[in-house]
Amino acid sequence: LAGTVPEEPRCTVERADASLTSSLFLQRFAFSRPVILGGVTDNSAFRALCTREKLLAAFGPFPVRLSTANTYSYRKVDVPFQEYVEHLLKPQDPARLGSDTLYFFGDNNFTEWGPLFQHYVPPPFRIPGTSPAYSFGIAGGCGMGTCGMALGALPAPTPAPTAGSGSGVPFHWHGPGFSEVIFGRKRWFLYAPDQTPHFHPNETTLAWLQHTYPTLPPAQRPLECTLHPGEVLYFPDRWWHATLNLDTSVFISTFLG
Repeated sequence: LAGTVPEEPRCTVERADASLTSSLFLQRFAFSRPVILGGVTDNSAFRALCTREKLLAAFGPFPVRLSTANTYSYRKVDVPFQEYVEHLLKPQDPARLGSDTLYFFGDNNFTEWGPLFQHYVPPPFRIPGTSPAYSFGIAGGCGMGTCGMALGALPAPTPAPTAGSGSGVPFHWHGPGFSEVIFGRKRWFLYAPDQTPHFHPNETTLAWLQHTYPTLPPAQRPLECTLHPGEVLYFPDRWWHATLNLDTSVFISTFLG
């Protein structure tokens, strides 16, 4: 199944466009429900800096910190960014546990990656009393036996169609934030804070989708949607969410702490 994860055409998350004002965002979404924002930013300049060649030239020798893709006990592993890109390439193995799957998301050294983030245009919405922090991620899954990670993120300049498919972060929650897809497609699953999803904390999102999702009655299914490049998802505080990269992807999140 690796590399053949289908895109679900149905989207049950509300959408909004550039006509959404800050006051309406606060009134309708900030504290109550997620929303997909389209056309609220133009990150074409940032996207141009996130090709394989540009990122390797700028950050190749720097270490990146990889995290295990399980819910409660992230373990960290550092590897050079160039090694991650050039040698550790493989879609998510559906049989791998989250503790045996490494993933590049967050944990970036802002001193080193700061020049790249300066070109990113965040969504124009804020929540009073919070301040934004960026988290840059690259789709990937790594079996610990061979450490065969799917880089996912770095098209060169035409994206590989399936490398990195099936990787993702299992269900978890934290404070509110935005997540924008720069390259690739990312499928999201979301539950309200009072609707704890049924999942094993050491199960990957791909395994959950294959084994648990088909058994859920309609009333117990999550809100879900597949995001494409340029689309931004906002999720409120303490909403459960899990992600699944359908192909190679680069993404950046703005957490409102």
